[in-house]
Amino acid sequence: METRALDLPHGPTIIVRPLGNGDVETVAAVFGRLGDESRRRRFNAPKPCLTHDELGRLARIDTHHHALVAWVVGDPQPAGMAQLVRTNRESAEIAFVVADDHQHRGIGSALTRMLLDDARAAGITEITAQASGENPAALALIKRSARIVEVRLDGSEQSIRAAIA
Repeated sequence: METRALDLPHGPTIIVRPLGNGDVETVAAVFGRLGDESRRRRFNAPKPCLTHDELGRLARIDTHHHALVAWVVGDPQPAGMAQLVRTNRESAEIAFVVADDHQHRGIGSALTRMLLDDARAAGITEITAQASGENPAALALIKRSARIVEVRLDGSEQSIRAAIA
């Protein structure tokens, strides 16, 4: 996927581009825009900061790792990111996060739809995601983009499996 501009139906115009391999600055900028609650929901635990190794893993892009980043036009800092990590030939785990001041504007939905389009083009037919049980928005977002096959609750975490073919 190349850089694209997208007018959101009920929100801003965003610019979306693939994350470059090793672009830890962009990953750190997205993380820096998250409040404590958003960080906890994304990482299923309190997360005041990312270590150097964690930044490197999140910024790793190769044949098994793919990520998209969104910027709201007029805002120099990234507004959100969606990631895909291929777990086998036909499956991948996804994760997404949107800066607190840009949540509920359609950015997460747009990033997820675009990421799943890229996944389908790569032959992926099933996705999984881990989300805090206190984050119903994550499950709702996946439901809008894929067919839920299974949701398992394990304590405070929900494991989601969905078909995208």
